Amino acid sequence: MARKPDSAARLDDAARAGWLYYVAGRTQDEIAAAMGISRQSAQRLVSLAMAERLVKVRLDHPIGACLELSAALKDKFSLRHVEVVPTDPGSPSSTVGIAEAGAAEIERWLKLPDPTVLAVGTGRTLKAAIDQLSPMDCPQHRIVSLTGNIGRDGSVAYYNVIFSMAEAVKARHFTMPLPVLVSSMEERDVLHNQALVRSALELGATADVAFVGVGELGVDGPLCQDGFLDPAEMGRLVEAGAAGEICGWMYDRDGQLMPGIRDRVASVPLPDTQRCTVIGMAKGPRKLPALAAALRGRVLNGLITDEATAEALLKV
Repeated sequence: MARKPDSAARLDDAARAGWLYYVAGRTQDEIAAAMGISRQSAQRLVSLAMAERLVKVRLDHPIGACLELSAALKDKFSLRHVEVVPTDPGSPSSTVGIAEAGAAEIERWLKLPDPTVLAVGTGRTLKAAIDQLSPMDCPQHRIVSLTGNIGRDGSVAYYNVIFSMAEAVKARHFTMPLPVLVSSMEERDVLHNQALVRSALELGATADVAFVGVGELGVDGPLCQDGFLDPAEMGRLVEAGAAGEICGWMYDRDGQLMPGIRDRVASVPLPDTQRCTVIGMAKGPRKLPALAAALRGRVLNGLITDEATAEALLKV
């Protein structure tokens, strides 16, 4: 999807700033912090919102509804970060809109001057976001993959994004040279004791922010489609109450990790949402049960999604 012209993007920013100021009651300093801009820029955007007549009794801009939904989701699930983009009912893509928003949020973190540990998961939406990143020079940051980049047959996992990210972002990147799932807990422990793997495990535990895809379950879900789990075992897990997965970690409708299968996951443990911002990127009816469970169980404390999915999540 092509990037918006600068004028349109600036109006989007003005609409966001106008909503925060006139509807949410934020100060210009708070708006600047929320949008990652200077106070002067925030003041100019609020003025632009007025000049362009975006602010009336309500915000006269499509992003206004998105901001209302973002605020409601943040309140309902106690989230740190929420981005809701407009739904395009005519688009067959499962990534359009949220991939662009995800790329912008990743770039915002990468622009921070202080050293930051950024963790990335896997999936089609996340890869689409990474593919949109502008070239950046960020030697102060470290980027670590939460998931393995090897398939069960030894091939490279197509939707593992760490290599794509390394092409755009000049920073130290740390891969996880393992499959997502292994045959036993004993095999996982042997692999985790390797020096190359330990460095990724240790770094992942210190992540400041993580961007992850959210996988639905069933024979059409990513774990089966990518060859990590056979359909029969997937069926048994769904019958046992599994609702979704993130980086191979499967959880039930309350966001609790599924017993048994969790001992075979070779991925880095998901960062603790008490100390790390963990942002899930997904939209659509197929993702709804997995998203709702992850939000309910505080597996995620951040979300990038679209209007239709946001509305559905507010009803669960």
